[in-house]
Amino acid sequence: MSELPDWAKRLNLSPHPEGGYFRETWRSGLSIPQSALPMDYEGPRSAGTAILFLLMPGQQSAWHTVRSTEIWLFHRGSPLLLEFGPEQDRAATHLLGADIVAGEHPQLVIPPGNWQRARPRDDEPSLVSCIVVPGFDFADFSMAASTD
Repeated sequence: MSELPDWAKRLNLSPHPEGGYFRETWRSGLSIPQSALPMDYEGPRSAGTAILFLLMPGQQSAWHTVRSTEIWLFHRGSPLLLEFGPEQDRAATHLLGADIVAGEHPQLVIPPGNWQRARPRDDEPSLVSCIVVPGFDFADFSMAASTD
């Protein structure tokens, strides 16, 4: 499956640099001044941001880090295999999905600065949301050279 399903087209998603598709749905109007943030932030940040994020079957996001905490929320489709940890070779795999009895988690928190990547477990698209606090800024995003 390579073409977005009709329901996904209605979400007005765009290609994401790490893979998959996204659309920012919220950016807090509250700004945190640089002086109130840890020293590794350069400039102020929104208090929080949210995106819709879609991965198609066979797609995988690239290994990447985000300086802020991320909260991933499952919406529909295939459960998502979400790997994260302080280093790529020390990442643990978690299952983001709706079937709590089967050990899936409807939400997962990725600590700041952890390496992470995601891929659908099954043969249907995965739709999730990612909330970032302090808010996402591409200056806080690093992507690995390879998705091995």
